[in-house]
Amino acid sequence: MRTSVKYRVIYRHKDKYSIREMCRFFEVSRSGYYGFVSRMDIPEKDLPLAEKIRECQEKCGKTYGYRRVHIWLEKQKIHHDPKTVLRVMQKYNLLSVVRRKKYRNYGECLHRYPNLLNRDFKAEKPNQKWVTDISYIKTGQGTLYLSVIRDLYDNSIVAYKTGTKQNINLVLSTIKTAKRKEKVTAELQLHSDQGFQYTSQAYFKLTQSYGITPSMSRRGNPYDNALAENFFSILKTECIYRVKLKTYEEARLLIAEYIHFYNHQRIQFKTKLTPLELRSQFVA
Repeated sequence: MRTSVKYRVIYRHKDKYSIREMCRFFEVSRSGYYGFVSRMDIPEKDLPLAEKIRECQEKCGKTYGYRRVHIWLEKQKIHHDPKTVLRVMQKYNLLSVVRRKKYRNYGECLHRYPNLLNRDFKAEKPNQKWVTDISYIKTGQGTLYLSVIRDLYDNSIVAYKTGTKQNINLVLSTIKTAKRKEKVTAELQLHSDQGFQYTSQAYFKLTQSYGITPSMSRRGNPYDNALAENFFSILKTECIYRVKLKTYEEARLLIAEYIHFYNHQRIQFKTKLTPLELRSQFVA
């Protein structure tokens, strides 16, 4: 019997028999066994901590980052290193939905862009200035992430995508959808915040291939991308918060219906037109 198999047998029966006696029986060292256990990918060993973190996030509406979760655990007399808390939160998808964008994949090349938009939210024609961002929609199945691109000329939603993971592909697919629908020229600015999706190499390569000029908010300045955030506020106030969504599919259908209503039927105060009515009136 291989040594690793012996270690697994010992681990499987550790609650029933003495580890010392089993190591003696299988003629393996205890230090070797404990070293093997420390290297094992055992989901169960993190489950108790994950359940307590889940309890914490349910109470705070999944708004706590790992530092606040660590403080909450300490008050419950549950002591773990903050890095362990962060690792378990990442592993079990328990990260704060509010501050999730701050967790970046440092294995990739990070790209930063100047704030070309500079809070000038007026565009003279369609496809001159786009803003983009990701928000979250809570459902009974979990969190659904919504990525949108909004045109500042008429405030229409040019493209959107939903997904159960807040990853780079969600952003890239949104841009690809917008590119298929709209005429993109070199003067188009695409403004975002500093989320890891927008600083990634994949985002850089896609915008370069389409001839899109990225613009990026300054760090810690949410108002730099206020028009993207504004749409999410409208969507949630007029639509999402009025119902209790049970499934991802329900959320997707509701979002699709609302965005169609928003683009085609919702009258804007300033223009007294719907976004697409204003867009259709543009003459190049």
